[in-house]
Amino acid sequence: MSVDLLEVIRRSFTMIILILCSVIAVCFAIERWWYFRKIHIDVENFMTILKKLIEDKNYKGVLDLCKSSASPLAALTEVAILNYEKPKEQLIELMNATRLDKSLEMEQFVTVLGTMGTICPFIGLFGTVIGIIKAFHDLAISGSGGPSVVAAGISEALITTAAGLAIAIPSVVIYNFFMKKIKAISAMMEANQMRILVYLYKE
Repeated sequence: MSVDLLEVIRRSFTMIILILCSVIAVCFAIERWWYFRKIHIDVENFMTILKKLIEDKNYKGVLDLCKSSASPLAALTEVAILNYEKPKEQLIELMNATRLDKSLEMEQFVTVLGTMGTICPFIGLFGTVIGIIKAFHDLAISGSGGPSVVAAGISEALITTAAGLAIAIPSVVIYNFFMKKIKAISAMMEANQMRILVYLYKE
């Protein structure tokens, strides 16, 4: 017995919802991948150049360096250079605020993937329950056909559960990948914030 997927999609609004969820998950996964690709930076090389520029008091060169990159580290450095004449405590607060802003920017849309990973199995299960109810209803109406009528309906109904899992599993994997990346970048920014402060306030 074969299952016509197009027919299942046509008859099941749950499958339509799951297809929409899959499109949303793919779009946001691609968007975040492009975003992290855009902000990637060679941290070691950036910090080496930065240290040399600050030692030479070439602050214009530092600002030019920061403007050449979309990295959160570049934004953090720019805030430090633009405000280095302020008291150290105020500068630290400004840099902490920038780190927080950048963390929120990195987390933007990533939670959508986590949401898809959480709700899609339940949407699929809901579709399966509705399909089973319909299968038994069809059996009651037909009054004949026996188990084959129910089996056909249940086999179609279970597709929604499989579809929900097929969307949820990659979504959760990608979500965890991005969250790990965000954590690593946040830790890198915190560590290099301390280095930048040392460079600026070096006796």
